[in-house]
Amino acid sequence: MATIILGAQWGDEGKGKLTDILCQKVKLCARSCGGNNAGHTIVANGITYDFHLLPSGLMNKECTNLIGSGVVVHVPAFFKELKDLEAKGLDNVRDRIFISDRAHVVFDLHQLVDGLEEVELGAGAIGTTRKGIGPSYSTKSSRSGVRISEIFDEAKFEKKLRELARSFKKRYGELLEYDVEEEISRFKIYRKDLAAHVVDQIPLIRSAQESSTPILVEGANALMLDIDYGTYPYVTSSSTGLGGVFTGLALNPKKINNIIGVVKAYTTRVGGGPFATEDLEAAGTKLQDIGREWGVTTGRKRRCGWLDLVVVKYSTDINYYTSLNITKLDILDTFPVIMVATAYLDGITGEKLESFPADLDQLANVKVEYKEFKGWETSITGITTYEELPKEAKEYLEFIESYVGVKVQYIGTGPSRQNMIEKL
Repeated sequence: MATIILGAQWGDEGKGKLTDILCQKVKLCARSCGGNNAGHTIVANGITYDFHLLPSGLMNKECTNLIGSGVVVHVPAFFKELKDLEAKGLDNVRDRIFISDRAHVVFDLHQLVDGLEEVELGAGAIGTTRKGIGPSYSTKSSRSGVRISEIFDEAKFEKKLRELARSFKKRYGELLEYDVEEEISRFKIYRKDLAAHVVDQIPLIRSAQESSTPILVEGANALMLDIDYGTYPYVTSSSTGLGGVFTGLALNPKKINNIIGVVKAYTTRVGGGPFATEDLEAAGTKLQDIGREWGVTTGRKRRCGWLDLVVVKYSTDINYYTSLNITKLDILDTFPVIMVATAYLDGITGEKLESFPADLDQLANVKVEYKEFKGWETSITGITTYEELPKEAKEYLEFIESYVGVKVQYIGTGPSRQNMIEKL
């Protein structure tokens, strides 16, 4: 049976720690979408591990890891990340990581085009990581992309990459400084080492599910960055919600145990787009500083604001969470007053909106209704049971449960693996 972990906000919720904890109990950990634009940080035994493209199930030496068909793969990043994990002492990682032969390739060409597209957009830039994710999914959808399996047909691979380069060169001209033959030459080296990692995921997943192998699906990005349900166009280019899990991994939907939504105790986002609870004053700066809110992948500072339960409820309506993991609750330890967004009012009519709006102009002008909570003003790091939490912290968590209609099962109270309370 499978457990699915999904981000419920705009990403960076701290999904990696729960994945790290739960992957100790599973035999297969899989990624279903996205690419190396994602980033999970795991602190274990005093060592910080950064995961981007690779599933963080590699932390468990008994766990097989799969990069699914819905993922786009930058091969140099794949090998670099493996090397970095080995340098930090993780054993036999190369023996436990596989890539679906149906996944698409992110070329350096895609990354260069990503940067040019952002320049073209000017003030309307999306704020991508410039990792080539959008252009890779674009070529996938236009049927001009290259699948992992095609890397091993050298003549076909080289023909397709040259044609892709010719197409982009025709659009960007001299602005695109790219040597297709240089990238082709590097794949002559990658091809040999990559072969051991490439599999047909269909029989792998089918066999795992038929034998009731415990499976953990590790979401990338989050629902509010979903290509269909996020704040389009300020989104990523894949299906980051529950639907993307099934298309990206070919899981049997009847064999799902849990769908866990990961919710940061406040709200952050990277890149452009409306952000109703963003706080540009003291509270936002304090959240940013105490929470160390800058990206694992990009190093960019994250925009910060109060917890937005309109977003979390909307996310729940799409992903059908069976429980929540509230992360970084300890970041609120020193706040005497904590605010939570509970409703959006239309900026023109003043009417309460039924759900999170699709129209970004409307979203940019909503008025936010907040509920005020008294802070607990004491450190909760080190607390190991729900009962030990301060009364005010429990009131905060219980309000989230009541509003969203989903139980809080896990509570993050610090950066390390041990700083996670399971509420029974």
